[in-house]
Amino acid sequence: MGGRSMVISVDVADADAVEAAAAAVESEIGPIDVWVNVAMTSVFAPFLEIEAREFARVTEVTYLGFVNGTRAALRRMVPRNHGVVVQVGSALAYRSIPLQSAYCGAKHAMQGFTDSVRCELLHERSAVRLSTVHLPAMNTPQFDTVLSRLARRAQPVAPIYQPEVAAEAVVGVAESGRRQVWVGASTVGAILGNRVIPGLLDRYLGRTGYSAQQADEPADRDRASNLWQPIPGDRGAHGRFDGQAHGRSLQLRSRAALTGARRFIEAQVRR
Repeated sequence: MGGRSMVISVDVADADAVEAAAAAVESEIGPIDVWVNVAMTSVFAPFLEIEAREFARVTEVTYLGFVNGTRAALRRMVPRNHGVVVQVGSALAYRSIPLQSAYCGAKHAMQGFTDSVRCELLHERSAVRLSTVHLPAMNTPQFDTVLSRLARRAQPVAPIYQPEVAAEAVVGVAESGRRQVWVGASTVGAILGNRVIPGLLDRYLGRTGYSAQQADEPADRDRASNLWQPIPGDRGAHGRFDGQAHGRSLQLRSRAALTGARRFIEAQVRR
């Protein structure tokens, strides 16, 4: 489409490295209009089987990586009074599940941090937008790259969606500047359910959450993980669940249609 790309490999947990990457992009390509924070890592294990340094590393990447990216973006966008930062969150930012305490804690922290900074931008009457996109289970390679101490192979909790669904939601938020979008009926159900029956969900997930996150085949204890550094090779965007994953979200499409209809009506009223 006539655009230019630029690839920089950076550890998002390193604030100085993220700042240097942002400076390099603006120097080479020009002002940053949209910044998407999405990097993550995790440990699949009961809390007491996760070492302190491992828990800290997940937090540094999955939470502080968002903090570092947001800081680098806003340092450039706020003076120009233009731009949007999109935080890719999860239903787990609201409704935690077992075996992912480090990841769930980081996503909860990201949500709290984002709400705080959004209030500050509104106080300053800034036109810069801060948006969140909360996702359901996604068919990405993470389940074969994150550190796992589970007896069986890790898997997402169904229903599972293809990464293109997440990409569509992120692009839509970047263009519209919406405050928040929940992707998938399962995300809506988890977030709303946690507001109404959190104790019941605790007991339900305590009973089902272990088996739902493990496939039938045994785990490969010798496989590498990306907790401390990337695993060599390009795994693409899709995981091993193509046969189970949904290629679209009817909930997301319905919401987009309703939004479009509302905007059309508002435009007609203004005329």
